[in-house]
Parts: sequence; C-alpha cells; structure tokens
Amino acid sequence: MDSAAEHDLAGQDSARDPLDSYSQTVIRVAEAVIPHVAAIETSGTSPDGRRIAGSGSAVVFTEDGYMLTNAHVVAGAYAGRAIFADGTATEIDIIGSDVLSDLAVVRARTAAPAPAVLGDAGSLRVGQLVIAVGNPLGLAGSVSAGVVSGLGRSIPTRAGHAGRVIDDVIQTDAALNPGSSGGALADSRAQVVGISTAVAGVGLGLAVPINATSRRIIAALLNDGRFRRAYLGVVSTPMVLNPVLARSTGQRQALRVVDVIAGSPADRAGLKAGDVVLTAGRQPVASAQSLQKLLVDGAIGAPLPITVLRSGAAVDVVAFPEEMAQPA
Repeated sequence: MDSAAEHDLAGQDSARDPLDSYSQTVIRVAEAVIPHVAAIETSGTSPDGRRIAGSGSAVVFTEDGYMLTNAHVVAGAYAGRAIFADGTATEIDIIGSDVLSDLAVVRARTAAPAPAVLGDAGSLRVGQLVIAVGNPLGLAGSVSAGVVSGLGRSIPTRAGHAGRVIDDVIQTDAALNPGSSGGALADSRAQVVGISTAVAGVGLGLAVPINATSRRIIAALLNDGRFRRAYLGVVSTPMVLNPVLARSTGQRQALRVVDVIAGSPADRAGLKAGDVVLTAGRQPVASAQSLQKLLVDGAIGAPLPITVLRSGAAVDVVAFPEEMAQPA
C-alpha cells in the first residue's frame, strides 16, 4: 500500500475516532477562552496587620476591562496585577467581592483583551463536557477537561473565624491546578458557565455558576462594590423524594441538610443535619438556588418559615436570616 493510501486510511480512522472529536472540541474551546483569562497577583493586609499576598486567575467579561475572579483570591487585598496569556500586564483595582458566592470583580487599569462570552449554567446537565481554563503564574493557559458530575451543591467555607456556605456550585471532575481559582469553566461552545472556585478532593473541582442569581451579584458588585444578602447557614444537597413522599408532599425534589453552621440562623431555628427541607417562605425548595433566591436583602431579620421532614414527620421551624457580614 502506498503512502497516500495509508494517509487516507489514517484520516478515515481519525474521523471515526470519538476521542479525536473530543480532543478537537477541547482544543477549540481552550484556544477560544485562554486569551480572556489572566493570572492575578494581589497584596494586602490581614485583620491582624500582617502583610499578605495572593494569586489566582480572572476572566475578562466586559469591553472596559472588568474581570471576574474569586472573593477568596482577593480577600484582604488593596492592590494587584494581572498578566494575560499574550504576556501583557496591567495593574488592577479591587472593585468588590461577595464571600457567600465567592465572586469578586476587579478592573484592569490599562487595556485588556476582549471579553469572554458568558453563558448560562442553567442549561448544564450531569455528564456534560466542560473545560476548566486557568492562568496560574508560571502555568499560562492551564487547561483540563472533564464532565459535570453534580449540580446544585453547597459547600462550607470560612471567612475569618465565621463559618459560611457557598451555594449552588457546579461539581466537575475537570482537575484544577493550584492558582486556577477564579478561572473559567467553559462549555463546548466556549461560553463561560462558571468561575472555578476550589478543589473538592482528588479528581474533583467546583465552580460558581453563571446564572440569574450570580448575574445579580455581579451587577451589585459593579455598582456598589458589595452584595447585601441574607444568610441562613446550611450545607445542603438536592435529593429526589421517594414516590410515597412525592405523593404526600406534592413535590418530587427537596434539599437534604448535610450540615448546619454552628451559631447560624439555621442553628438557632433548630435545623439539624439530616433534615429534608420541603418549603421555605411557604415555597417549595428543590435546589440550593431556589433557597438562595429567598435570601435577598428584604429577608434580613424577617421571619422565614421552613418546613422539613425529620424522622418521617413534618416539622415547622422559623428562622430569622441575618445580613451576611463581609470580612474586614
């Protein structure tokens, strides 16, 4: 067989190879997203007066150089610097941050690359391909690919000495490199559907979704530098009710309480790990996002009736959400 025929056969095999199609998708998305992702370095002062430094990634999302990153990346920072994939660099200003969503907005002082396209995490499905793109210092254009392995998760975190919960995160098996926090989680169309936030364990990563809730937070950070919100203090995960419970409650899904932050409004109301939250504010609760939507500034200090299943019985409690304090 001559070399031309061998080449044709190789091309046909490649066209039939699903792994090659997968690789081409990852390559295409990576090439589209990498130019919009910066490495950032920050410096600041801790509450006890120590000088601190941080680093991570950030995603350009407006024409005038505003970037999304994680609140924990810029915590305590008063100055910073961004380095883009093409080697250009700029000083950045910290515009605002929201600890409970782990989102922050910074702005380039000089020219920045064109913005990435923000998508909608509401369209994601478990098993869908996603690509994590970061720009940790020394590892420009760090890319990993995987699938969505969970939606609607909530994870505990800390702000100073206070326990907090980040709600409605995307869980993925796209491994994150150190310094990729604040980078982009993109779908196969190269749209940014999440901002990478943490490594959940071996082979797992987490991302803050881009959805209607996070867009409201981003708008508030742009306008006011903060997002005023109510805080409940539960760590939860979505669950499907069994057919008997679904018939008796009239709903198919609910939230299972995994943990309750000590001293939080949820703790004072009597919520316990293992409770199954059916309703809050007399509205069905089926995801962390549906609960989060109730915790707007108008809910601060107002009674929030919650109905849970506990040991097979319905239990009613009343919580009084408090304002989520931003760390100093």
